[in-house]
Amino acid sequence: MTRTVELDLYAVLGTAPSAPAEAITSAFRRRAWELRPDTRVDAVTAARFAELRTAYETLRDPVRRAAYDRAHERSSRRRHRAPSGAAAASPPARLRYLLVPGGTAAEPPLRAGPVHWEPGERP
Repeated sequence: MTRTVELDLYAVLGTAPSAPAEAITSAFRRRAWELRPDTRVDAVTAARFAELRTAYETLRDPVRRAAYDRAHERSSRRRHRAPSGAAAASPPARLRYLLVPGGTAAEPPLRAGPVHWEPGERP
């Protein structure tokens, strides 16, 4: 299934494309604190946190970040080019997620229930 919506990972984190790795980590932590997936359990927050996590995992790895930057640069060049002929009739396919060989698969969100402690048991 191909998605036609392009996800700007830098916009998701709220950083500039020239931001160093420390700024990306700081932005991720700040946004994760705002979304708080452990206290706000709804579908919209879960989807936004999944996008945030995808952006962070892609941009924190130098190899995946370079691949994303190249793909993002190519797609932005295509978008700004004047369409002509048959290309004007159909919009260009855009990336929703960047798949890198050897990358890790997305993990499902972590769900934890209340902790049950019996008196007399040692933790």
